[in-house]
Amino acid sequence: MFNTMKNAWRIPDIRRKILFTLFVVIVFRFGSVIPVPFLNVESLKTLMESVNESGNMLSYINMLTGGAFSQATLFAMGITPYINSSIIMQLLTVAIPALERMSKEGEEGRKKIGAITRYVTVVLGLIQGIFYYFYLKNSGITLYRSGASAVFTAFVIVLAFTAGTALLMWLGEQINEKGIGNGISIILFAGIIARMPTTIGQLWAYMKAAFEDPSNYARYFVLVPVFVVLFLIVIWVIIYMNDAERRIPVQYAKRVVGRKMYGGQSTYIPIKVGMSGVMPIIFASSILSIPSTIEFFMGDSAKNSSFWSGFFSALSSSGWLYSVLYFILIILFAYFYITIQYNPIEMANNLRQNNGGIPGIRPGRPTSDFISRILSRITLIGALFLAFIALLPIIYGNITGMRNMTMGGTSVIILVGVALETVKQIESQLMMRHYKGFLD
Repeated sequence: MFNTMKNAWRIPDIRRKILFTLFVVIVFRFGSVIPVPFLNVESLKTLMESVNESGNMLSYINMLTGGAFSQATLFAMGITPYINSSIIMQLLTVAIPALERMSKEGEEGRKKIGAITRYVTVVLGLIQGIFYYFYLKNSGITLYRSGASAVFTAFVIVLAFTAGTALLMWLGEQINEKGIGNGISIILFAGIIARMPTTIGQLWAYMKAAFEDPSNYARYFVLVPVFVVLFLIVIWVIIYMNDAERRIPVQYAKRVVGRKMYGGQSTYIPIKVGMSGVMPIIFASSILSIPSTIEFFMGDSAKNSSFWSGFFSALSSSGWLYSVLYFILIILFAYFYITIQYNPIEMANNLRQNNGGIPGIRPGRPTSDFISRILSRITLIGALFLAFIALLPIIYGNITGMRNMTMGGTSVIILVGVALETVKQIESQLMMRHYKGFLD
């Protein structure tokens, strides 16, 4: 990876793209610390300390935005509205025939779907901005809460949140056009990386507790290095699994067209083990964060009721029921995501139309059934891998007491995945500039 970056830096064109990408990241970080007007910053800080410790949906959004959400800055909504919009459009493309036909129209169809995705992003950013404003208002964070001043305050705050979402989406597209690519992923990567100092601070706090309290001396002097070692092992496992794939062999029949013979070559269909990416974890964690979010808004009434207290305790991020449901939902969403991404019947039909086939498998229904079995087995392996990565921090926290670490399994998978994809993008651009033709 370092050799790739060094070689890319030597080429002026790629160096300009890297510098442009770094400039956009710097702009993103500046926008993440500029607060919107008409807010009581001190009260906001006190409120968000309890949000970060709750493990609810608000703390999850705060993790993806690199802490911008807890500070109610210009980029408080982060890139999550665009991610949600892309997921919605993916699902609608499968469900609505008109969108499915549009996706198959080539570049023009993709441009139309991209434009719809942008409009949906702005609408989602507006809706999230409105909800966030009312949350801040009801918590006593806004400076004006009645009269014409309150209306003007609401308009400015919501408009600032929505504009920040649109600006982030535009910055991501600029990275795609003028930078090294993967614009949205790089912005998400930068937001998570910004939380790294917080993680280091948490580890240092545990080490400091070991110095101050002799009873914790031996405990934390062992647990903190073990956490670091596990963190590095998880990164290695993610890198290994990211490149793992099952290759289905394909043989194309020979055919004569005029005086030329075509086909006859052997190839394969690559099916990656981690083809669903981090989406199953995002879906599962979003659903399971709903109970803790409800508990946060209920306040003391949830603590005073024995039923609700036991219910929210079981579904807290450290509860056993949370871990079991988390595991099951990750498996289910992994299969769901693969179902909408791969169509074995369509793959079998494409092979038959191109005079291709899998050795030992008859064309048509047997081919689609064979591909379905392979997809099912590979999806199970990938889902178990995702569940292990997602549950490891929870299990480690319950055993050791080191809970609410800002760098969880989702963050690590996103960081490693984006880093590897960015390196591949740079390598492909290097190959384009160093390709030697057959006359050289």
